[in-house]
Amino acid sequence: MIYNELTIVINTFRSDEKIFSCIDSIDKNIKIIIIENSDNFKFKNNIENKYKNVTCYLANENLGYAKGNNLGLSKVKTNYALILNPDTILKNEAIKNFFVNVEKSLDFAIIGPAVQEKKDQLGHSKKNENNLIEVEYVKGFAMFLNLSQFEKIGFFDENFFIYLEEIDLCKRLKNDGKKIFLDSNIVIDHLGASSHNKAIDFQMNLSRNWHWMWSTFYFKKKYKGFFVALFEVLPKLISSVVKFLFFSLFNNKERKKIYFQRFSGLFNSIAGKQSWYRPKF
Repeated sequence: MIYNELTIVINTFRSDEKIFSCIDSIDKNIKIIIIENSDNFKFKNNIENKYKNVTCYLANENLGYAKGNNLGLSKVKTNYALILNPDTILKNEAIKNFFVNVEKSLDFAIIGPAVQEKKDQLGHSKKNENNLIEVEYVKGFAMFLNLSQFEKIGFFDENFFIYLEEIDLCKRLKNDGKKIFLDSNIVIDHLGASSHNKAIDFQMNLSRNWHWMWSTFYFKKKYKGFFVALFEVLPKLISSVVKFLFFSLFNNKERKKIYFQRFSGLFNSIAGKQSWYRPKF
């Protein structure tokens, strides 16, 4: 049942150094779809030659997390999908444990693995007899989707490039009466902020700072309205300007660039512009 009912979707961008460990942790009988956010045919060729259960699609541009995963999900023909980041490693029969919940006819939209970091921030209730914790959201590095429950609301909001798109998706699901769980029997290691090659770390850091600020205002505006969102992010806007000027004064070029990115991302979001920034190589 597991092999016929599941497709794994992995959204990659210059992830050559990480992706092999991830795929090696997955059973070779499970279909994997990779959306590579570039035109790197060599990457596609290497992956598909090494792993017969993998199909790699080249997006020919950097689509980001939301749009890239939506593209991957559009190609899924099974009833369930597991979204993984390329810097994850599956542990201790993780896939089998996801399907334990399916076999028990659990009513769910998303199940996430046990999260070791600050579970209390998720606002969960106590574990039930199945070691499940009902939560408001799960983190996007590993999301097991019951696809039949997404027919009404769809998948990720493609206005997000990265950050908060999984929180937005979970919020829409919860508003529609769907259930989201963590399963403490499931462990998936996640390195975090390291799904790309090390050589592009600084450019990716600039991108993360821009998009975190853009997504923060967009998310708040979506659920609280423009003026409440503006009031809540105003301290961040002022802080980014002050720190940009401070690091300019001391000629700290890297920190200056980072705080310019934070200001730019927030300003563009407030101005209603799309999440346009992309890393430069």
